[in-house]
Amino acid sequence: MHIVLIEPEIPGNTGNIARLCAATGAELHLVKPLGFIIDDKHLKRAGLDYWHLVKVSVHENFAEVETLLSGKQFWFSSTKAAKFHTEVRYTADDVICFGKETAGIDEKILRAHVDECIRIPMVKDARSLNLGNSVAVVLYEALRQTGFGGLC
Repeated sequence: MHIVLIEPEIPGNTGNIARLCAATGAELHLVKPLGFIIDDKHLKRAGLDYWHLVKVSVHENFAEVETLLSGKQFWFSSTKAAKFHTEVRYTADDVICFGKETAGIDEKILRAHVDECIRIPMVKDARSLNLGNSVAVVLYEALRQTGFGGLC
């Protein structure tokens, strides 16, 4: 699995997601601009001693990610999506994308991938979940569907 964070802003969220990726074997892709520097103490602290277990790539823009991972199934998490994250079928090499904490994924990207947009169900008046929680919910559903890929 590949987790893509498009323009993440909060170092603690990204650190927690890095730790999640380390624990699950998912690769983490960060798309610039980042709201922090990679060696930010909060980012490192949130990931604790898991950094050596996670493969992290930093990309200049989302087009770079699309080129690098072309041929793979992309999913785009958005509160605006029609389909629940549980209504799609994941494979072990899928790419799951999440947007920045304050605005989500850019509308241009979402419009270009309407059929690949997914959302986590929640009550009507809730704006969104924390980014780290969202990644965990979707990633573990994808892993569940694919038999947890060797996790013990």
